Amino acid sequence: MTKEILTADVSTVVTEAAKEMAEKNLGFVIVLEKCRPVGLVTERDLLLKVLAENRDPNKTTLGEVMSTPLLSVDPDSDLLDAAKIMKEHNVRKLPVIRNNIVYGIITAMDIARHINDYVDHSIKELARYTIPFRF
Repeated sequence: MTKEILTADVSTVVTEAAKEMAEKNLGFVIVLEKCRPVGLVTERDLLLKVLAENRDPNKTTLGEVMSTPLLSVDPDSDLLDAAKIMKEHNVRKLPVIRNNIVYGIITAMDIARHINDYVDHSIKELARYTIPFRF
């Protein structure tokens, strides 16, 4: 999970959000309404929903282009649960949220980087319970 996140209000214009995304080197912004996470805007959203549609980024708000409803995963969820949600909904970024508190975000790259460690750990746990004890 990536703990560094960027949030912005639904009324924030695309240009302002894009500048902050660039400054923080992040490819997403979690959109808030009344301090509650309600949507997600990614670099791809900016490309497809703003540039490709020839919208004015100085007048278009995040609320107009955000992906909603906001898909998320609980902080106690398993890595495979997150991967399953991402696959089912064809998304590459999945915020980690509980009780409207954003803990971070899981990206497809995070899963790719850590899946081997997860599988190794799972195999060791299984082996612990399947190898017979010797006295």
